[in-house]
Amino acid sequence: MDMKKRVSLELGDRSPAEVSMLAVDKCLSSDGEVQGVTEEFKSLEVLRMVNVGLTSLSKLPSLPKLQKLEVSDNAICGGLDTLAEKCPDLVSINLSGNKIRELSSVEALKNLKYLKTLDLFGCEVTTLDDYRDTVFRLLPNVTYLDGYDRQDNEAPDSDDDPDDGAGPHGDDDDDDDEDDDCSEEDEDGEEVGLSYLMKEGIQDEEDDGDYVEEEEDDEDEDGDEEAVQGEKRKRDNDNDDDDDGDDDDD
Repeated sequence: MDMKKRVSLELGDRSPAEVSMLAVDKCLSSDGEVQGVTEEFKSLEVLRMVNVGLTSLSKLPSLPKLQKLEVSDNAICGGLDTLAEKCPDLVSINLSGNKIRELSSVEALKNLKYLKTLDLFGCEVTTLDDYRDTVFRLLPNVTYLDGYDRQDNEAPDSDDDPDDGAGPHGDDDDDDDEDDDCSEEDEDGEEVGLSYLMKEGIQDEEDDGDYVEEEEDDEDEDGDEEAVQGEKRKRDNDNDDDDDGDDDDD
């Protein structure tokens, strides 16, 4: 399948302006240039053209919001000098498995001020002496080269977000603030809940105390009633004795 047809197939019923990610891997570019991708893809942030037979990126259209470009396993040897003008917001470029032989080709990326990740694995340029040190010197903004930083620490996985919030559209600080606010609300909510439970416990104890007092009052009332009844029986007995004595006198 040629690249133009594949792009049309991927679009479906959408307009190019609606698309933020486009993947046309393993199709075929008939002339070694980008085909079917136009400036109408003005919202495009991720573009994948892996193993499609590209030899140059000179016909890549202007894509002002593009942040991640995946063009590995092609035969690209030129056109990199146009990327800074056409895709100024690029953060990640994967050129592994291409025909990049000279450091001058890599130096053409120096005007990409947001470029953080560059992959040249499998390109001939990687066999040059002091390759890594030279590339880091030519591209001071690059943090990870071929998956590792200057201290040979491996790059973290970031398949979903090419710039991890560090690019022109990143806004991690606000997210952190929101998380902090949520944490504070949760802590406050927990304290209120604990105070509420403690109050409930105190109230229950007071209620239990009232109940005991009521029982004691009931017992006192019962005791008073029994005492009254006992006193009454005693008086009745005394009266009976008096009546018996009167009868004897008669």
